[in-house]
Amino acid sequence: MTKQTKIALASILFLIVAIADVYAVFTQNKSIEIIFKPSLMTTLAIVYLVSVKKPNFWLVSALFFSFWGDVFLLDKVNYFVFGLASFLIAHIMYIKMTSKYVQKRTYLKLLKSAVPFVVLFVGLLSIIYNNLGEMLLPVIVYGVAISIFGAFALLNYSEEKSTANTWLLLGAILFIASDSLIALNNFYTPKRLFDIAIIILYIVSQYLIVKAVIAKE
Repeated sequence: MTKQTKIALASILFLIVAIADVYAVFTQNKSIEIIFKPSLMTTLAIVYLVSVKKPNFWLVSALFFSFWGDVFLLDKVNYFVFGLASFLIAHIMYIKMTSKYVQKRTYLKLLKSAVPFVVLFVGLLSIIYNNLGEMLLPVIVYGVAISIFGAFALLNYSEEKSTANTWLLLGAILFIASDSLIALNNFYTPKRLFDIAIIILYIVSQYLIVKAVIAKE
């Protein structure tokens, strides 16, 4: 079996799992979601591993912790904090990975790149603040982490506007959008539309990040 065939088969498998999981969320079928949600990052990791010769440790680690985040968030009532912690670690892995792509790293450039993400986070925090309670500190820490990830992705793109860097930036933005909707869904106004948008944005964002790293390597 050729490498291209392996990549094609792995990509088809990921697409099937992604469609099944979106369908499960759309129809609110928890049984199907329990089967396919944990398979999202597993099949995406397979797509990545068959596409490269030497895997990026930080990306594989991010997908690993994203897998656990997906598993924990299947039961938001009892394991939401564990899911949040898992995705926090995943974002830290993405920060480490993306920072290595940045050639001319200065605090001033990083701060400038962080401005749009910080503004978004502050605006979101002002909306959900009154409903956070004891979750205030964890949400702030998480918000800082995703803002830093976004800042590095934007700084990396500003240095070299390549296709791979565009995918990485879009992946970061869509991931942040998905996380923002999770915050609104949990701490402001729960809506079914949010559930569907969250999973679609999440799947596309992770795929774009993986696609970007494959292209860069």
